Amino acid sequence: MAIVLTLDVMMARRRMRSNVLARAIGITESNLSLLKSGKVRGIRFSTLEAICRALDCQPGDIIEYQPENRDDGLRKAS
Repeated sequence: MAIVLTLDVMMARRRMRSNVLARAIGITESNLSLLKSGKVRGIRFSTLEAICRALDCQPGDIIEYQPENRDDGLRKAS
């Protein structure tokens, strides 16, 4: 997937443990673990807002776009 969550990196920078963040944002540790591993299809804006508030960061600090290296069969025109 081209969208990568770097939540674990920001948590390490802020020295915040998973159980503390989960409690602060009102989700289970299991759901936070799924977010950290990127095994989710989406995230609610309210959850994203709570994470950013708890970690004092911006959404771009925990979400990155990394293009996939796919060959779509298209050639560059010369």
